[in-house]
Amino acid sequence: MRVRSSGRKPNLGEIFVGHVESQDPLGEASATLRMTEVTFRDGARNKLHTHATDQVLLVTAGEGIVATEREQHEIATGDLALIPAGERHWHGARPGKDMTHWSILGPGKTTIV
Repeated sequence: MRVRSSGRKPNLGEIFVGHVESQDPLGEASATLRMTEVTFRDGARNKLHTHATDQVLLVTAGEGIVATEREQHEIATGDLALIPAGERHWHGARPGKDMTHWSILGPGKTTIV
């Protein structure tokens, strides 16, 4: 399987603020992993949320932010973030920048706070 940027489609999910594109190349092929490429355009981000499982973010392009209710970290190409299950957090592109990351999760619910 080869993943290409042409596979990205606009994502209008209620969790997002701003222009976001994504693709889920695994689809239903795995019962234990969700792997989604997400591109946040020009400062787009997601709302404060939690996951039922740990989440790994691997930044593949651009500059962004990963934040909890207590702290905020700038991230860029090549950075990896581990967000523990249940941690209230958000992530997205820095204002005026784009950012693409891979989100890797186990099966479980995502809840907007």
